[in-house]
Amino acid sequence: MDAFTAQQTIELVSRIGTKKAHMRLDKLFFNSCMTGPLLGFGCAVLVSTNAAPWYQENAPGLIRTIGALMFPVGLVMIVLSGADLFTSNVMFMTTALLHRRVSLLDLLKIWFISFFGNLAGTLFFVAIITGYGGVFEEAPAYTTAAINLAVQKCVNPQWHQIFLRAIGANWLVCFAVFISISSREVSSKIMAIWWPTATFVALALDHVVANMFFIPQAIWVGAPISVGYYIWKSLIPTALGNIVGGGIFVGAIYWYLYLTGEAGVAIDFNLGSLQTAMEAGGPMRDGAGTDHRRSRDDSTVIEGHDPEEYDGSGAPQRHHLPNSAGQMQSAVMRDLGDGTVYAKSYAERNGKGERDEEKV
Repeated sequence: MDAFTAQQTIELVSRIGTKKAHMRLDKLFFNSCMTGPLLGFGCAVLVSTNAAPWYQENAPGLIRTIGALMFPVGLVMIVLSGADLFTSNVMFMTTALLHRRVSLLDLLKIWFISFFGNLAGTLFFVAIITGYGGVFEEAPAYTTAAINLAVQKCVNPQWHQIFLRAIGANWLVCFAVFISISSREVSSKIMAIWWPTATFVALALDHVVANMFFIPQAIWVGAPISVGYYIWKSLIPTALGNIVGGGIFVGAIYWYLYLTGEAGVAIDFNLGSLQTAMEAGGPMRDGAGTDHRRSRDDSTVIEGHDPEEYDGSGAPQRHHLPNSAGQMQSAVMRDLGDGTVYAKSYAERNGKGERDEEKV
């Protein structure tokens, strides 16, 4: 099978959450800042497609569908580049916490930094690229589209409606990330991300990071919405709903279904012809330093070399590189194999288990 099972995927989700808890805070923040512009490009395309007054009046479903099909480009760039998105971190950290691999403080730290990193990056994009760049000021239709979209998301619905819509939005976004992790090829990951994401946009559900673009952009071009109103009516209910949608309906549910009562989940990253990603920078090695490279005749053999390893002729050796199979393409998968620190509980990593055994 060319994908990880659901059990293996939620195990990877847990390990990725544990990995994130060990990231340097400055790197986490700047990686989160990068998410804002990447998602902002998709949001900007959505606003542009809405700048069609005749279709808005006569075929609103069609124009919404077209915008929904364009929007996922932002999430694809985020997932494939390994940028930190607050709403997917909700799933990662909730699963790792329930699996007892991170502490509650770790979870709150990652949520806080990624949330405000996403906000900072998005506001930068709104101000510098689309704001001062005048992207939505070339024609009145663009300005009107930006304002109308913000009004539909922040003014017209009631507080509880925004909260409930946000549950559905991050349910779909986190499920898109979940099935992208289960996929082994880049093309499969893109398709896995595209359709759930397009679904939430077509349904006009609310995603807190996307709204960090839509509403500030509308305020920039003159929407009658104050910053305080935006925080109370959109930022807070959308963030809370996204936490419920991603944390409970994806992270907690799949943790309960597949990880409770399990002593350990074995994951094989080296499954022959499925290894297609040019990543990792060298041959696969286990914790003991054993070389797992293979000579192969199919397209999965990638010409590459370790800086210190040659075959004597000066030519680079042929290595079979491990596939990422996860959201952080090149950074974490070498660390997520069986037996690494990220498969251990929080107590085991901090030596509490060993101290308990000594007491006994």
